[in-house]
Amino acid sequence: MKKTIALLTSSLLLSACASFQQSGDKANAQAAPDQKSASAKAANNRKKAAKARVQPQEDALPAVELSEDILYKVLTAEIAFQRGQWQSAYVTILSAAQQTRDPRLAKRAAEMAVIARQPSEALVAVRLWTELAPHSDEALQNYLGLIMLSDSVDEIEPLLTQRLADAAPQARGPMILQIQRLLVRAKDKQASFAILQKITQPYGDLMETHLALAQGAFSVGDSEYAQREARAALKIKPDSELAVLTAAQVASDNKDATKLVSDFLRKYPDSREVRIAYARSLVEQKNYKEARVQFEALLKEDGEDATTLFALGVLSAQTNQLKDAEDYLQRYLKVLAAQPEDDRDPSQALLLLSRIAEERKDMDAALRYLDQAEPGTDGYVNVQVRRAQLLARKSDIDGARKALEDAQSESSNDGEQLQLIQAESMLLRDANRQQEAADVLKDALERFPNNTDLLYDYAMVLDKLGKYDQMETSLRRVMKLAPGNQQAYNALGYSLADRNVRLPEALELIQKASDMAPDDAFIADSLGWVLFRLGRADQAETQLRRAYTLRADVEIGVHLGEVLWSRGKQDEARAVWREVTQKDPENEVLKSTLTRLNVKL
Repeated sequence: MKKTIALLTSSLLLSACASFQQSGDKANAQAAPDQKSASAKAANNRKKAAKARVQPQEDALPAVELSEDILYKVLTAEIAFQRGQWQSAYVTILSAAQQTRDPRLAKRAAEMAVIARQPSEALVAVRLWTELAPHSDEALQNYLGLIMLSDSVDEIEPLLTQRLADAAPQARGPMILQIQRLLVRAKDKQASFAILQKITQPYGDLMETHLALAQGAFSVGDSEYAQREARAALKIKPDSELAVLTAAQVASDNKDATKLVSDFLRKYPDSREVRIAYARSLVEQKNYKEARVQFEALLKEDGEDATTLFALGVLSAQTNQLKDAEDYLQRYLKVLAAQPEDDRDPSQALLLLSRIAEERKDMDAALRYLDQAEPGTDGYVNVQVRRAQLLARKSDIDGARKALEDAQSESSNDGEQLQLIQAESMLLRDANRQQEAADVLKDALERFPNNTDLLYDYAMVLDKLGKYDQMETSLRRVMKLAPGNQQAYNALGYSLADRNVRLPEALELIQKASDMAPDDAFIADSLGWVLFRLGRADQAETQLRRAYTLRADVEIGVHLGEVLWSRGKQDEARAVWREVTQKDPENEVLKSTLTRLNVKL
């Protein structure tokens, strides 16, 4: 079960700083997508905050009658735009906006320019829109978005200054955070940060000012400034979740960040967002035991939170508490089933449950879990590959192939097709049905002739079949298509060395692979093996010892043992062979080597 932690990467190992994207403190923030089932307490807080939130000021529309002339301009412009004549449509609508002073027409002109991919014209229209609707958040965001694409953001400073001055006191803090998130998108980060510093200068008593400056400083690499501003925010509001999360984000190292968050939780144990961030950071640090404690605390607050249940399922599996893992993951699936509007893919949970069932030797249950996956979900292909692997372990190779072929017929995605083809060829290779594997790959190469993964796999099968000329042709094509593919050079070099032919060329190929990937254990093994074939046993031993240190693989150990044996170090050779025999007593290379050398362990 050691590999199951990989399942965390897409659903659990989110940055502890995810909460930093909120527009205000917890009370003013919307729940993140993976926290839809937050506790009743948090939900009530959000409802209260929504009622208390200051409504944005509305901009009055101009008192202009919809005359025949204006109506004619608008209609002709829309017809022209639908016919692909964006320029005349844009000019007409913009002219009407200038004539009527109606921000809706300026907005429409901007939309036309954006659809036509004309950023300069869009910016002209958005400037007018912002002038006509100075309190419109939508206009401001579009204006800022377009300015961020330009070489200078200076022109936005007066508008932002005025917006903050006109804002109600209760709305000013959230507005500052919103402005910071928009400014950080600018190409010129330093210039946008300078603007942020200027426009927020009058509002140093607001916590949000210091949070925005901390985030801005962090974005331009000024950690000391960021940490100072984050501390200032916490001083103003010590119980702010957003402030402590920002302070943790900009902290000098993980140790300081962890201490900030853990100290905060001791003072304010009901801070859900901070506890979530803390739990995630513990996972990133591989402190699974303490992470589980934090997620269990979250589950007590909300027993049906899907993210928490999934996290506990994965963490329990990682720590080999398989019964708990199964319980948590089954509860997770029930929560998803009760929330059909939730677009989460249950495939990862089903895969993990299948592995747990296999661990207890219940192959039928392992397959039943996989039966619950639905076509069209992101993880469906992975589930079918897993199903095929289980069927193959039950010696049902034909059933395994059918599962993969059915999945291919349901998918139109080339990447998924390739994944399924490679899975089928691997099943056949593992079952020693090499010719059938070669046939599958050959057919696939007719569809994807330049796919280097398929070409490499095909070469490996051809090598097993003894079709060395075809194998070399396939690997040479990989080298041509992907000159940086070290595995192709290594594979050809090793094949030559293992057959004891063209050894100088084999050495050259493997050395090139080693130059590309000096710490690859298998390439180091190949280098040691070709040196042994060339009669350079002392160098071979050095290389193979290094390879075996990098990775104690069975076949590397077999090669090391043979070199040691040839150099009169029989006791040490036997010790290495005994070690690898415990790992894989049926390994063909091991068995053939011991037979050839007439060695009894």
